[in-house]
Amino acid sequence: MMTKDLQEQILKLKKEKDACIFAHSYQSPDILEIADLTGDSFALSVKAKAYACKTVILCGVRFMAETLKMLCPEKTVVLPVADATCPMAEQIAPERVLAFKKEHPEFAVVAYINTSTELKAVCDVCVTSSSALQIVEKLPQKDILFIPDKNLGSFVKAKLPQKNIVLWEGFCPVHNAVTLEEVLAAKAAHPSAKVLMHPELSADAVRFADVVGSTADILRYAMTHEEDCIIGTEKSIADYLSLVRPEHRYYPLSKKLMCPDMRITNLSDVYHALNGSGGLEIELDEALCRQAKRPIDEMIRLGS
Repeated sequence: MMTKDLQEQILKLKKEKDACIFAHSYQSPDILEIADLTGDSFALSVKAKAYACKTVILCGVRFMAETLKMLCPEKTVVLPVADATCPMAEQIAPERVLAFKKEHPEFAVVAYINTSTELKAVCDVCVTSSSALQIVEKLPQKDILFIPDKNLGSFVKAKLPQKNIVLWEGFCPVHNAVTLEEVLAAKAAHPSAKVLMHPELSADAVRFADVVGSTADILRYAMTHEEDCIIGTEKSIADYLSLVRPEHRYYPLSKKLMCPDMRITNLSDVYHALNGSGGLEIELDEALCRQAKRPIDEMIRLGS
């Protein structure tokens, strides 16, 4: 079946099932074209309540679907591919955080939103790549344990020397794999291009960026400026920008920047998730959900 034919079938099914399709910005263009809402993990969660649909097909990874379910428990949330997970979200056992809190009760535990529900439940506040700096600065505690991403935490720590920020040794395997040599090679190949980087890249890489920000921040800058850009996040963003603004040049920072979990979902998976023949319906324990929602609510409060 041709792509357009399958997209039309999905749109018809979506209407019949009273469903919406939410797609992370890293998804393929054929999925983004039929999505009701696109954006980064934060946007997909906090904007969900504005949609009246009964069911949400979440094209992304599991922690995003779980976060959406926490904020919209009345909705049926389906992840098209059950194996679409985020390696960083599973890098810490909640028991280790609880042990740290018991030993260091004066610390506030700040969790990147790219974490499991179980981990969120033992943290004080969640942050996104765009809100981390603002939220950590607002916290009354001087002592902060930042989990799990050492790179985002390092970026925040450098900006807030008045805080005592302890970093966990977690990271995004895709972003963290980019080397300083690759950054310098990209800048040498495209000397007039602005360098836009996600803070999940290493501190060595980020110091050569012209703009550091979330996926949404990178897209916003690239879409509103005329310069050519080197895109330092998942390669799909450079591909998307090249598609919608062909008169400009967008260069991937590294060919390594390809997330297999974000690329695993295809149109056929979305179709089967809609008609009930595939996908994983997200179900969360009510007590666990209440605990995990608390740091997300605090993130929304402090980030507003």
